[in-house]
Amino acid sequence: MNDKKDTYILGIETSCDETAAAIVKNGDEIVSNVVASQIDSHKRFGGVVPEIASRHHVEQMTIVLEEAFEQADMTWDDVDAVAVTEGPGLVGALLVGVNSAKALAFARQKPLIGVHHLAGHIYANRFQTEFEFPLLALIVSGGHTELIVMHAHGNYELIGETRDDAAGEAYDKIARVLELPYPGGPQIDKLAAEGEASMTFPRAWLESDSYDFSFSGLKSSVINTIHNATQRGESISKQSIAASFQSSVVDVLTTKTWKAAQSYQVRQVIVAGGVAANAGLRRALENQFQDSGIPLAIPPLELCTDNAAMIAAAGFVNNNQGKRSGWDLNANPSLPLK
Repeated sequence: MNDKKDTYILGIETSCDETAAAIVKNGDEIVSNVVASQIDSHKRFGGVVPEIASRHHVEQMTIVLEEAFEQADMTWDDVDAVAVTEGPGLVGALLVGVNSAKALAFARQKPLIGVHHLAGHIYANRFQTEFEFPLLALIVSGGHTELIVMHAHGNYELIGETRDDAAGEAYDKIARVLELPYPGGPQIDKLAAEGEASMTFPRAWLESDSYDFSFSGLKSSVINTIHNATQRGESISKQSIAASFQSSVVDVLTTKTWKAAQSYQVRQVIVAGGVAANAGLRRALENQFQDSGIPLAIPPLELCTDNAAMIAAAGFVNNNQGKRSGWDLNANPSLPLK
């Protein structure tokens, strides 16, 4: 007979422009997951305005929390701990979530758990698969492009990172030059599916033994191509630009992930972060690992972007390992993953 008590973690996420709250059971079952997006507010600026993001978090926090409990049909008596993103992210946005979590945990006398945002993205995969160690995680988002080897839960070995622009950041900058609506990443992915990769843009492989990334040269090459065509009065296919740009990004991400998976002899590869929703990247990785004997896990689209369920899932691991935070927990916009 198994008398093990279920553990319910309330997660709170406010690292950028989504205000989110969720309740997760035992780290791998979503009971409720509420996300209030700010896309419409930031669209006219072509990107996230930190002050506006923080203000919206303040306005939405109580609403998403109430809805999370309502969806779950639960009360505070059912929650065992409160997990919150402490970093990295926009400091003002993070502070709204951290201070809300601290106040709620203190008032309800619940354990407080600070969570690294990237750990959250990694653990978004727990809702569809068990982790097999050692595993390799490819994190691709607006602010991060990293390869991480995990030998156990909560154990992170950084083996590769971007030396300049993150992949998602490059997507957003190219989208602005192409005058595409915000957010630009999904727009480029859509255009890429309609075009041919007829242009050759650079691929930064760096040193032969490096798992690092670099996308600034690619970004500059694409922007220069667009500007030069405009100055000559030539028409240029946005679909071809998007397809050729995406081909370069996906080629580098897929090749380096494959190389690292073989070198570290991992038993599983997982993908995380907002760019994991990119159809071109998902398809390329699936094709690469299809007959490799190395299982590949990619979260469903709704769990690729920022959400609180992933924070609660990572918080469950921290809680089991006794990694809890004090009442002096603070936002840390440059928090390292360790």
